[in-house]
Amino acid sequence: EAAFYDALQSGDIDKLMACWGDEDDIVCVHPGGGRLVGPAAIRSTFDTMFSNGTIRAFPEKVRKIDAMSASVHNVLERIEVLTEEGPRHAYVIATNVYHETAQGWRLVAHHASPGTSSEMHEVSETPPVLH
Repeated sequence: EAAFYDALQSGDIDKLMACWGDEDDIVCVHPGGGRLVGPAAIRSTFDTMFSNGTIRAFPEKVRKIDAMSASVHNVLERIEVLTEEGPRHAYVIATNVYHETAQGWRLVAHHASPGTSSEMHEVSETPPVLH
């Protein structure tokens, strides 16, 4: 995960794609966007994003669920956007799914949704009834 966010911040498409699995059915959903399936579609969108500059995304408040050869991370991302008035922050809620492969842990799904600064204050109290 550190390598994924480092690649975002440095705008390095090769490092970013090295974080992803090789399967044809890997999935990425950007905030407000459609479902991208496969390495070529994912690479294309990140190439477009990087052509507009680097993405200053800082993962915060990571929650992990690990099971055998899979790991699911829910991340609150703080995105730094540079404006004429100085840096502004946007927030994204992301879920990153990793599979352990012969080459190490690889990202197989990244699903991001728009968030707000209030997301930075977690509600972690367990409800008495799940459904």
